[in-house]
Amino acid sequence: MFKNNKYLQFIIELAKVAILAAIIVVPIRYFLFQPFIVSGASMSPNFETGDYLIIDEISYRFSEPERGDIIVFNASFIPGYEGQKFIKRVIGLPGETVNIFNGKVEIIKDGNIIILDENYLSEEWQSYYNKKITLQDNQYFVMGDNREHSYDSRMWGALPKDDIIGKAALRLLPLTKISWLK
Repeated sequence: MFKNNKYLQFIIELAKVAILAAIIVVPIRYFLFQPFIVSGASMSPNFETGDYLIIDEISYRFSEPERGDIIVFNASFIPGYEGQKFIKRVIGLPGETVNIFNGKVEIIKDGNIIILDENYLSEEWQSYYNKKITLQDNQYFVMGDNREHSYDSRMWGALPKDDIIGKAALRLLPLTKISWLK
């Protein structure tokens, strides 16, 4: 009986640790941060298949996405992609017109025209797909960094804000590229 009492105490202590861990981890995982594994070449060369990222789900509750942010979103609004998540870069913000032509991305707002300086792309990754779209409130225009191999807003249009999960905050894998993402 003495042996069983020690065994029962061990099981109770183990259960306490498991419950405490669940109380701490579950809210963090489901409301603050979540893992995301890159799949596909759409963000190459900056992110490759197998890159393990931590997505910040809380920042956009207090601020809006900004141009250049790397975001993860639910692709359920795109027919045939229900339940999937995409990773892309924010290019156009609500109320702007995005005009892509001759490899350049032009942003038009309130009569002002800005040609984006996409220093995160090399010449070979420039966009040669022509598109012009005006974004409404709570809509974003997003593209992959690998413009030749990215299924993005150029094809399916504006991204609704409600489908944005969060922004990429940290790359954990591969180990040679561990970094905070800006």
